Amino acid sequence: MADYAHPEVLVSTDWLKQNLKTPNVRVVEVDVDPKLYAAGHIPGAVGWDWTTQLNDQVKRDIISKEDFEKLNSEAGIKNSDTVIIYGDASNWFAAYGFWLYKIYGHKEVRLLNGGRAKWLNEESAALTTEVPKFARSQYKVGSVDPSLRARVPEVLAASEKHAPLVDVRSPDEFTGKVIAPPGMNETAQRGGHIPGATSIPWGTAVTPENTFKTADELRAIYLDQKRLDPAKATIAYCRIGERSSHTWFVLKYLLGFKDVKNYDGSWTEYGNLIGAPIEKP
Repeated sequence: MADYAHPEVLVSTDWLKQNLKTPNVRVVEVDVDPKLYAAGHIPGAVGWDWTTQLNDQVKRDIISKEDFEKLNSEAGIKNSDTVIIYGDASNWFAAYGFWLYKIYGHKEVRLLNGGRAKWLNEESAALTTEVPKFARSQYKVGSVDPSLRARVPEVLAASEKHAPLVDVRSPDEFTGKVIAPPGMNETAQRGGHIPGATSIPWGTAVTPENTFKTADELRAIYLDQKRLDPAKATIAYCRIGERSSHTWFVLKYLLGFKDVKNYDGSWTEYGNLIGAPIEKP
């Protein structure tokens, strides 16, 4: 992992096994399927439901600063803690959780490379169904970084100016053959992609073991093959913002892009906008 632009944001399963009882190391599980946490999780990990705990329940938005403070305080997480996040689906929503932590200014937050699947494949890696209890903390957000998040006006401007837009959905979603993956409920009125977007499915960044590919492999994909420029402002999007947070993590922290945003409104917002142009092959 040393060749990544910011290798410090990843930890291995071996590192986590050695540090599970280290003071100020806290583990958070965020899955596509929240039921997995109850079936068995890393000892000491708290489990958060991305639909009910990481998203506002009245308006479509991320949770507020106050709700983020409450969530961490109730979990006993302190501002000084190193938070390790992991989940299923190669860390889709774990990356979303990482992105949320960075928006709200948490300094020490990392992803478990390989996520839940990698941990399950480790012979000496323990699982438990016990839900840990921690004393309530007084977590406070010191700063908010809105620059990590793209909104509709920025997306429309980027499309008009032919600035880099990365569509990380499947090829069939990109072409408009399907609007959502099988079994997914969130949808849009139209299929296709944002004009000028480049298709780079999120899964091209991971190995069969669910870990991130090497820095050289990632550079070959994003820089050499797809011709993205780390010096140019770039926006990643998917359908609801979780797969694009995964690619946002790759571009910003593994490849060192200077200005990359996650458009979490993604296709379920853009594909429903009145008057917004779309492209299909």
